[in-house]
Amino acid sequence: MAQVVLENIYKSFPLRQGEQEKAANIVAESVSPEASHPSSNSVLRRINLTVEDGEFMVLVGPSGCGKSTLLRSIAGLEVLTAGNIWVGDRLVNDLPPKDRDIAMVFQNYALYPHLTVYDNLAFGLRRSETEKEGSLATSTVRDLTDRRKTSPERSRRKEEGSSATSNVRDLTDRWKKTEARSQKAEVIQKKLEEVINYLAFQTLNNARIHTLWEDFLVGATRKLPPGLRYFSEREKAVGARVIQVAQLLQIEPLLHRLPKQLSGGQKQRVALGRAMARNPQVFLMDEPLSNLDAKLRAETRSQIVQLQRQLGTTTIYVTHDQTEAMTMGDRIAIMNAGQLQQVAQPLELYNKPANLFVAEFIGSPPMNFLPVQFTAPLLISHPQFRFTLPDIWAKNLQKYDGRGLILGIRPEHLSIHPPATKNLSVQVEIVEALGHETYLRVCLTDDPAVRMQVRVPPERAVRVGEELWLAIAHDKIHLFDPDTELSIFPR
Repeated sequence: MAQVVLENIYKSFPLRQGEQEKAANIVAESVSPEASHPSSNSVLRRINLTVEDGEFMVLVGPSGCGKSTLLRSIAGLEVLTAGNIWVGDRLVNDLPPKDRDIAMVFQNYALYPHLTVYDNLAFGLRRSETEKEGSLATSTVRDLTDRRKTSPERSRRKEEGSSATSNVRDLTDRWKKTEARSQKAEVIQKKLEEVINYLAFQTLNNARIHTLWEDFLVGATRKLPPGLRYFSEREKAVGARVIQVAQLLQIEPLLHRLPKQLSGGQKQRVALGRAMARNPQVFLMDEPLSNLDAKLRAETRSQIVQLQRQLGTTTIYVTHDQTEAMTMGDRIAIMNAGQLQQVAQPLELYNKPANLFVAEFIGSPPMNFLPVQFTAPLLISHPQFRFTLPDIWAKNLQKYDGRGLILGIRPEHLSIHPPATKNLSVQVEIVEALGHETYLRVCLTDDPAVRMQVRVPPERAVRVGEELWLAIAHDKIHLFDPDTELSIFPR
């Protein structure tokens, strides 16, 4: 497990020929003397983010805001234009993806279609074990090759090697013709061990060659009946880890199936299991639930959260669904146009959005916005209503006296009340009855172009075309500066 630190991350892609010509035309038509010819498209700008050890961090934002590009940059699949990425105490900018100790779950699962679920789960484990010994194997084989070229016993060893190879071929032919009987399996197992010992100790006398021959026999016998397979100690360890992960994800009965024989939810669990099996320092998940139906998405969402808490692995999860973000993340990082807008816990984002974009993006249905006029000390006025703010707003609103503001109010903070000067007159356009609650889409009576959404109790019967008066919960409003779009908070 490790902390992930992103420092001043920038990522740009070069413009294509057509895009360059379009950008040049825009610059040519611009009257600004500071306009310049852009040569690249910037998709990430000034990203500074720290994901704590064991934290579940969710990156959320609209499509095209740079979420997946940032995730791929952390994984090493994209080269940064500028900035640093730290995983634990290691700077991983120049490390290839396989050396970053990071596992990624893709949106399309990316399972190997020709491999069973067992082999999909075991693939990464086998690769990682092989790579650990790769450098040692290279030097060992090179040394052995040089020694064989200069040794006076070269001819004799070559003949013995050829004989051993033919013995292995003979054994392989016999495996194909033999049924999975326990007695014959034991005999073949003993002969396999004799061949391995002969090749390793009599021919080349090297432990690494012993491992290489074991790997060959494991692969050659993998598709044979269970009684005829050869399992090395390393393969036994891989198998134990695969079974452990399969039990954790409840996919043990699926281990011998191919991906085409699985449902969407089962494929998703296999993809998660492949990442979990390696026991990496960091999990990266790129919209893994987008291909599932609503019910299965909710079930899988809870399973991912439970697994992450059980494993304690640092996780960065990308989604465009703000419901997923609110229910899954320890903290949420909201992105828009390649920049971070706010990083906070879910309820803080909901109750104290940093700007207009966050306020609109977080919440379902989204927040309603109305242009209002502020008059000191605490009067808010609109062509259809006016009311006085609580005293806690007085200090922060002094500089806005006589200026326009944007008032935000969530659908659940509007309620049906009798007519009054502080209430809002609306007409119902659409009624969406969901059973446990009802959503209304309404327009202002005096300005039909302004539309709002309201959440009302299911027992309140409302008809399309009905005129209502809505009361605004004064202690639940949000105010925004129309110039900067930043939130104004009461103190």
